[in-house]
Amino acid sequence: MASDADILIGGASAGVGKSYVLCLEDLYHVDNPQFGSVTFRRTKPQIRAKGGLWDTSSEIYPHLGATPRQNELEWVFPSGATAKFASLQYEQDVLNWQGSQIPLIKFDELTHFTKSMFWYMISRNRSTCGVKPYVRATCNPDSESWVYELIKWWIDPETGYPIPERDGVIRYLVKHGDDYIWGDTKQEVIEAAWFFIGPLVEKSGQAAEDFVKSVTFVSGSIYDNRALLGKDPGYLANLAAQDEQIRLQLQDGCWKPAPSDLDIYDYASFCGLFDNLRNVDEVGRYITADIAGKGSNKFIVGAWHGWKLADIAILDKSDGPKVVETIGNMAKLHNVPNRHITFDADGIGGLYEGFAPGAIAFHNGAAPLEARDDAGKKVKENYFNLKTQCFYRTANRTKQGDMAIAEHVANQMYDTKMTVRQRFMHERKVIKRDKPDSDGKLRVIPKDQMRVKLGGNGESPDLMDMFCMREIFDLKPKARQWAVH
Repeated sequence: MASDADILIGGASAGVGKSYVLCLEDLYHVDNPQFGSVTFRRTKPQIRAKGGLWDTSSEIYPHLGATPRQNELEWVFPSGATAKFASLQYEQDVLNWQGSQIPLIKFDELTHFTKSMFWYMISRNRSTCGVKPYVRATCNPDSESWVYELIKWWIDPETGYPIPERDGVIRYLVKHGDDYIWGDTKQEVIEAAWFFIGPLVEKSGQAAEDFVKSVTFVSGSIYDNRALLGKDPGYLANLAAQDEQIRLQLQDGCWKPAPSDLDIYDYASFCGLFDNLRNVDEVGRYITADIAGKGSNKFIVGAWHGWKLADIAILDKSDGPKVVETIGNMAKLHNVPNRHITFDADGIGGLYEGFAPGAIAFHNGAAPLEARDDAGKKVKENYFNLKTQCFYRTANRTKQGDMAIAEHVANQMYDTKMTVRQRFMHERKVIKRDKPDSDGKLRVIPKDQMRVKLGGNGESPDLMDMFCMREIFDLKPKARQWAVH
């Protein structure tokens, strides 16, 4: 809170008090009747969630005489100053803030927002109330996010941990298109960026320094939050019980991924799905549906343009009519014929059979299908079952750069905690090799082990299940033959 940086990002382990500090920031300005802040979460339910931003602010603001406006998610202080909470769920939601002047903009869980959302809202960071406009943001470590690219100077590239000597050190930045021009001083940045700052200075009459932002990063450790550990001594045990990657991020504050030799999907290649510079084959329209009923699993429908995941629908609960409606709507939207629809036919998914005549019933435990080698010859592949075959084959495709996930799909929210991209990266880690049986067939670990690795809450790798099912259309000769644009 003592930093005077224009943009400060607090990227630390869980439980260090990041959201609490965001709420405290307003206390500097509550006696200014013209002051107003807006704190953003990606979705409105995240704001109202138990222990979330609204609950946290309710522990603080009433002590200063603030009055809550529940419907508007806003606090009004006796002076007239306001502290508002809002969501930016979709890219176009930023347009609701056109013309706004917000002296203090705050982002809780910055990695949930897109890069374009963040930088557009920076343009709304203006002030006529006497408070120099500034931005505060918090997040948990996420090495796959655009945020890491912004703050990586403060992170040790070898260990993934924040560099203590750089914690809170201010640097200077100008953004030119998608590129950042950095410097240790404003003058250094101005000189490096003069090729486009110069014309702006001449046209506007403003000082060159006005185009430079000061930026810093602050880390934090759960072990510093003695108040939390005193109230909830079991919290550390909960963090320690997570898989290695989640534990490193949430308990230790590490920004570096932890790949395993048992991973079927290579970490670096899988990251390439979201930023694939190659124009992957987009011939044909397909749908893969991982069907789930009520419970902790999700009902996922993916629409594919060739080998690119172009659209996705995610439902928490689904009954028979909802399954039929959702798949049908997606098929109509993307012009997908019945024969290019596959659905998980095990369990509740079997109820869908017959509603789209010609659709392919995907049975996870079925025998692997014959494939064709590079010469076109049919071969039997050495996999335990069909699901294993599809996992391995799509993993090979990601290594070759033959698959992609559309940016707008990756940026959707999967649930209240993760974007689709973050959830994909989370589930990727649990698709691991199992020991071959006496028959030598390649296997993946059983689904119950995957659930444990996902946190032991009964969740399944629903996105990865939907993802790997795309392979069945390449294994079915007629599906390849009937591919349509």
